[in-house]
Amino acid sequence: MTQAPLMNTPHTSPDLSSLRVQIDNIDQQLLTLLNQRALVAERVGEVKKREGTPFFRPDRVAQVIEKIQTANPGPLKNAHVTAIWREIMSACLALESPQRVAVLGPEGTFCEQAAVEYFGGAADLMYCANFDEVFHATAAGSAQFGVVGVENSTEGVVTRSLDMFLHTPCHVVGEVSLLIRHNLLRQTNTLDGIEAVLAHPQALAQCQAWLSKHLPHAERRPVSSNAEGARLAATNPAWAALSSERAAQQFGLHIVSHAIQDDAYNRTRFAIICLPHTLQTPPPSSKDCTSLIVSVPNHPGAVHDLLVPLKHHGVSMTRFESRPARTGQWEYYFYIDIDGHPSQAHVSAALTELRALCAFYKVLGTYPVAP
Repeated sequence: MTQAPLMNTPHTSPDLSSLRVQIDNIDQQLLTLLNQRALVAERVGEVKKREGTPFFRPDRVAQVIEKIQTANPGPLKNAHVTAIWREIMSACLALESPQRVAVLGPEGTFCEQAAVEYFGGAADLMYCANFDEVFHATAAGSAQFGVVGVENSTEGVVTRSLDMFLHTPCHVVGEVSLLIRHNLLRQTNTLDGIEAVLAHPQALAQCQAWLSKHLPHAERRPVSSNAEGARLAATNPAWAALSSERAAQQFGLHIVSHAIQDDAYNRTRFAIICLPHTLQTPPPSSKDCTSLIVSVPNHPGAVHDLLVPLKHHGVSMTRFESRPARTGQWEYYFYIDIDGHPSQAHVSAALTELRALCAFYKVLGTYPVAP
């Protein structure tokens, strides 16, 4: 009878064994404390339900994280401590009341990543085929919150989202700014034989220089999301996708080339939306943004007059976009972001004067600016 060869077990020094015992003991203490926190969170949920107050309070999340960062003695970095505490709070919130969040699907999109960064990994994600569905699901109450892309640092605004904001009853209560890294994904780890590259139109535009240089003859095929492109690329060896590392893992694809976006600091802003009765306008923070949609009567100097109240009251405008009103009469809606919160006297005064000049005026939301 042949004896199976003995496996070599690595020798563990007494010092290392002692340290591992310490870590095991600390882990047990952490687990006990985390469950104690969870029990208190459940009681908080019962009080909120009885009083009819919102379960999810992003301003409260920000307060907790700010306190933790201030108290952090190291060596853990604040960014890492923040990520840990956000997940702890997300898990505890799921015990109080699971938050259903509509995002662009399928799994592996940057929109999903933005949702996880804002709500934590315990959020109940609802995957939608496009941003229109995200708006509709949130407005209908199928989801308590929605996450939609609004602006990219390379390609500018996401026009469909701006158009949807015009008529939705939802408002903006927060934002996430993500550093976007597009990777070329494929079944096989080679550039040879790629016939088509599939991605969201914005991603194709953000990688056009790299694609022109390395895959000049490949078709650039727009799809509803980058993750959908990855899903399709997993079905055809001649197709490749532009998507995230998360999507590569989700669909079992090779990352043939990393970070191929033309702008190394490519970022996308995502807006967190909900119905006003789900969550009212957040209270002032250290740095807020107020977003508006306005239109003005068509006469000489109308747009200039629109900006005068902001200058007069010292309010800084950080974004100004125009979109056709689709009336067939060359009229436009203007999308404006300003620094500040309406509870501040100078902002309130500027908005009051601005509103008097407008044929149409809608506040999309006031929310803390993403770090």
